[in-house]
Amino acid sequence: MSSKTEETPCIHFLIVPLMAQGHSIPMLDLARLLAGAGPLVTYVTTPVNAARIRPIIDSTVFSGLSIRFPELRFPATDVGLPDGCENIDLVPSFDLYIPFMKALSLFQNSLKDFLRDDAAAGSPPPSCIISDNFLAWTTPLASSLGVPRLAFHGTSCFFLACTLLLQQHRTEIEGAVTEKESFAIPGLPQAIHVTKSQVSWGSNYSDPEWLILLEEAQAAERGSAGVVVNSFEELEPWYFETYRNLSGKEVWPFGPVSLHKENVETKAARGKASAVDKEHVLEWLNGQASGSVLLVSFGSVSSKSFRQIVELGSGLEAAGWPFIWVVKEAAADSGWPEVEEWVAEFERKVGERGLVIKGWAPQAMILSHAAVGGFMTHCGWNSTLEAIAVGVPMATWPHFADQFLNEKLVVEVLKVGVEIGVEEPTVAFAMEKGSEEVKVGREMVEKAVVRLMDDGEERKERRARARQLGRLAAAAMAEGGSSSENLNNIISYISENDKRKKLKNLEIQKI
Repeated sequence: MSSKTEETPCIHFLIVPLMAQGHSIPMLDLARLLAGAGPLVTYVTTPVNAARIRPIIDSTVFSGLSIRFPELRFPATDVGLPDGCENIDLVPSFDLYIPFMKALSLFQNSLKDFLRDDAAAGSPPPSCIISDNFLAWTTPLASSLGVPRLAFHGTSCFFLACTLLLQQHRTEIEGAVTEKESFAIPGLPQAIHVTKSQVSWGSNYSDPEWLILLEEAQAAERGSAGVVVNSFEELEPWYFETYRNLSGKEVWPFGPVSLHKENVETKAARGKASAVDKEHVLEWLNGQASGSVLLVSFGSVSSKSFRQIVELGSGLEAAGWPFIWVVKEAAADSGWPEVEEWVAEFERKVGERGLVIKGWAPQAMILSHAAVGGFMTHCGWNSTLEAIAVGVPMATWPHFADQFLNEKLVVEVLKVGVEIGVEEPTVAFAMEKGSEEVKVGREMVEKAVVRLMDDGEERKERRARARQLGRLAAAAMAEGGSSSENLNNIISYISENDKRKKLKNLEIQKI
């Protein structure tokens, strides 16, 4: 992407991620891209989160990039969370999610202490804060520092535009349709049908504090100078234009960051340490035919019931294609012995046709392998964009939040996916042990896999579209591409603002 030049001004980006893998990973990539272009970058983290990305921190420091990783205290125990509960995927039960969000708010005290000590040590003050939009407190913090705040969204611009359109037409929608009745989102160039339960995920939770958090995040965005998104202009151009018009904000798409040039070691370490040796995974993939393997993975947060895992595995077995299945519920520290036992027997039954990974997987590395021809995904935006970036079609299994709209983008707008058929969101982020919930039966799994992976004309057309999007993604990230230029534009915008601020201060001193 952009390369450092002698003309790059001495500006300082302070990056404050939400402590959740789907948000922190692309913000880490953004931090490295910005540092590669010359500015000083401070990426705020905590001891537990830093340990997860230690190989990336070490390689980044070794490369000489001007980027720092302060490990600040996370106030987990202050709000009743277990010590070390510093990431949303470590929250042990659903009723502790609100306390975790409160801890994120209290985390600002650790950051303020760091900034004060950093200034006393003679470090340059921040020129800009790039913050996850959920961290509403970074807007008044940026104001107190006299610097712009750019809001990071870990979603597609399709989701952002649809959300604003739904808010704009809320009154007419509320009076016209029931909770589970399908309706077309007003204002779109094509008919995209959803239900209220699929697009109003905040209302699925009884605690009104959830809605307060969402409202605070929206207010924080209104107070931001602009928005950054891990996407690219060519993927969803109409939706970028619409979102800019509706929000009145400048929007800079800078991705897909999963295409950021890096070696296999670094790509395999994105997120946290893999639960399987990458060489073993590569050896297994190298033994498979091109485009024959299905990757099955559902992100770091949502868990499935034991019965749902059985149905999913039985569908994969019946479909007949080689697969890699990431089963985090079977990890050694998961505490689900019945899952571990069933998965062990399942591995014996499928033999070499399947590779089961029990825990975190090197997803970006796997998706980029030539043997992978399909991806069964929860439609989290990071995972969706990683597949788009390397031209891999998807079978879509959304759970909550933005995922149902991401499914619509993949299946109906881009036409690079097939839906499994989930209609209702999962109420809780994490499945409580003992739940019997089954949303997708084995026949649904088998049907979706066959449709995604068979050699028919439909698959060829879908694969051709996916490969074309992959080429557009690579072009966007290349020198002179749209995302590369947007990165330069972000730096130029902050540089000009910094110059104006310094000039104004000089004028005040002369008075």
